[in-house]
Amino acid sequence: MTDDETRWHVYDVTMREGAPPLKARLAELLGVSEADAVASLQRLAAGRMLVLQPGADEILMAGPFSAVPTPFRVTLEAFSCYGNCIWDALGIAATLQADAGIDTSCADCGVATRIGVHSGAVVGDDRGNGFMHFALPPRMWWQDIVFT
Repeated sequence: MTDDETRWHVYDVTMREGAPPLKARLAELLGVSEADAVASLQRLAAGRMLVLQPGADEILMAGPFSAVPTPFRVTLEAFSCYGNCIWDALGIAATLQADAGIDTSCADCGVATRIGVHSGAVVGDDRGNGFMHFALPPRMWWQDIVFT
């Protein structure tokens, strides 16, 4: 088993089901021990290919997908899932080349909004307005990727 195989299986499951597999399932898919699967996940995390949950050795982020609920719920025809941020929520639609609805809220005032992706184009809420705010520039994201 190589780390590339691990990554392939992580994304195969994630892109079909909307969330990354748990380490036990990944080990089964790879035909290796859970310890070997975890070691591969740790190497992938060290290379910034994914993010592990602190102290659990489970996947937290297989960008652009989140393994846990976030304020960026993405609804596709096949399933609903979560993006780690608005950029990742849009990235899910782009990665899967699918139409999507993204339910989120304004980080400033808390007003709920729905952003759509239709035929590759971003469509704002039904009032026809909205914007996306990135709190940090991309060069700073990995300083604290979970916060970002």
